Amino acid sequence: MLILYRPESEHATEVETFVRDFQRRYDAGKRIELQSLSTREGAATANIYDITAYPAIMALADDGRPLNMWQGMPLPLMDEVAGYSYGN
Repeated sequence: MLILYRPESEHATEVETFVRDFQRRYDAGKRIELQSLSTREGAATANIYDITAYPAIMALADDGRPLNMWQGMPLPLMDEVAGYSYGN
């Protein structure tokens, strides 16, 4: 799992709360990576996966292939994201 977002945006708190609650609920802390769009790496990732709305949550296969993607607000349900987190 990868979440692309802007830490300085109005959605930052909601994204960070989502990740914290997700980790507590599903014990999947090492399966979620937060990446800032303000960095070169974050901007490049958004370009590679053609992400146009933020925040973006991406479920990726081990080889980097996208399995599912949610862009913009509102954030998806945690159960929906968890299905991809454990399915990969």
